[in-house]
Parts: sequence; structure tokens; C-alpha cells
Amino acid sequence: MQRTTILAATLATLVTTSTLAADLPGKGITIQPVQGTLAEETFQTLLVIRGLEKLGYTVNKPSEVDPNVAYLSVASGDATFMATNWQPLHDDMYESAGGDKKLYRKGNYVEDAAQGYLIDKKTAEKYQITNIAQLKDPKIAKLFDTNGDGKADLTGCNPGWGCEAVINHQIKAYNLSNTVIHNQGNYAALIADTIARHKQGKPILYYTWTPYWVSDVMVPGKDVQWLQVPFSSMPGAQKDVDTKLPNGANYGFPVNTMNIVANKAWAQKNPQAAALFSLMKLPLADINAQNTMMHNGSASEADIQEHVDSWIKAHQPQFEGWVKQALDVK
Repeated sequence: MQRTTILAATLATLVTTSTLAADLPGKGITIQPVQGTLAEETFQTLLVIRGLEKLGYTVNKPSEVDPNVAYLSVASGDATFMATNWQPLHDDMYESAGGDKKLYRKGNYVEDAAQGYLIDKKTAEKYQITNIAQLKDPKIAKLFDTNGDGKADLTGCNPGWGCEAVINHQIKAYNLSNTVIHNQGNYAALIADTIARHKQGKPILYYTWTPYWVSDVMVPGKDVQWLQVPFSSMPGAQKDVDTKLPNGANYGFPVNTMNIVANKAWAQKNPQAAALFSLMKLPLADINAQNTMMHNGSASEADIQEHVDSWIKAHQPQFEGWVKQALDVK
């Protein structure tokens, strides 16, 4: 009798589980994520993928492309979503791809993402450098010369990144074209060289952002110092953005949010997935910590999957809550 009861209960559970799986909104639908070429963007993309899989979707491995291509791919439907939209940094690319007519964006996935220019603290204090406009002085600029041409070498952005347009615009706006060179290429390689110079006690000038591991290696306020700018000046769609903070400081970039952007037509057909996109929240400090683990050698695909597993386990009620709220959407 007991065996019959247990068997019946087991069969009932299997039937219920099978029914639930069949009822999931994503059943039979395959999703194509897209992200930038920076490996450190994988963590936040995979976390969204895990949520979508809980809704029953089959999710392909993310394609890695430059940001402007990512927006066009999502807008055209070649890709389904990206989890690394920076607002307002990427506003020009977002609008060029069709803006709100083609793209769905609700809720802030990550908040308080900062960026700007920094120099080493030793040089900042010795020469009392607090503002990037001081690099108009050839003598000050020459302190950061790495190749003997007499100009300051700024470790900057990969071609095609949103920050590239801002830096190039600001170099002109602050009359730095004659004294500062924007070094571009592979950011990871450039910043590795910058860190090596810092370890050797040499002056450094670089751009970086958070969330990213660089500010855990060269800590602002301790090892390096943020530079302010003389006035707000942004390109394109950001031209009217005031970058001055409430305390009066101005570091040249507004504080950004990072958002999940999806193809609008797809989001309208998949309201539960759209709801999930709007609900998910990832603390900036958690991305910094995960990126630092990658920098310290835990950077394989399996490592990053394990980081996602650990994050979900540590935030299980919150993660399951997002999924439940999304499933409740009709």
C-alpha cells in the first residue's frame, strides 16, 4: 500500500513538472543574445540568460560584436537582446539603430556606472594636477609622454566604443589637440601597459569606467586620482547633458545606467521575457568583484558560469522572485 502511494505521488509530481514545463512561455522559442567584445560583459549577459531559461526559452551562446553592430542586430531582429546598453553613453548608437521604435528598454539593470580620466596620485600631488585642462600646458603634458614625442599619451577607448566619440570630442573641446594623444587599440593590452608603468613609478594618464576591474587594481583616492574637466561637453545626442555632479565636481561624463535592450517586436510577442528584462537588477559592486576574479585568473568560460551559479545561489529568493513576477504577466 505504501509503495503504491509513493508511486502515485511520484507520478503526480512528474506530471505536474511536465505540465509546468509545457506551459512555460518560452517553450519552443530560441533566443540569440549579443554582447560587446569585452569578456567582462559576459557575466551580466549570462545572468539574464539564466532567467530566460527559467521561463522556458532556449538560448544560444552570445555573439560578440562591436556595440554599434549589436544595436543594429537587435533592431533588425538578427539578435534578440543585449544586456550592456549604457545610457546616455550609447544614446547615439541607440537612436541610429531606430531608438524606441525598434528597441525595447525598461528598467535599470545596473546603476551608478561612472567613467572618466585618471592620473597617478604621486604626479597629481607633486604638480597639483586636478583638471584635465591643465594638460594644455606642454610642460604638464610632457610628464605623461611615453614615446618621446613631447605629448601626453592617454590610454583610451577601442575604436567603435561609445567612449571613443566622447574622448575625441573632449580633446577638441578642451583645446588639448596639440598636447594630448588619444591612444587607441585593444584596451586590455593598453591598460596592462599602463599598469606596468604605474608599478615602475612612472606617471600615467588613462580613461576607465566602472564596473571594471581596473579600479580595484589602481584604487582611486589611494593609487590614482580622477581628473575634473573645465566644463560639460558631450557629443551628438548627449550634447545637452550636464555632467556636473550635485557637489559641484565635474568629471566629464554623466553617471550612467546599464540596461537590457531587446528587439521591440519580439518583446511585444514575449511579454514575460520583457517583464524579466525590466525587473532584473545587478549591483555594480558585484560586477566589479566578478571582473576582478577574471583579472586574477578565473576567466575561463567554465569559471564565469560558476560565478553566475554562485551569484544566483547567494541571491536565490530575489532571482526566483523575478522569474515568478515575469511568469505572472499575461
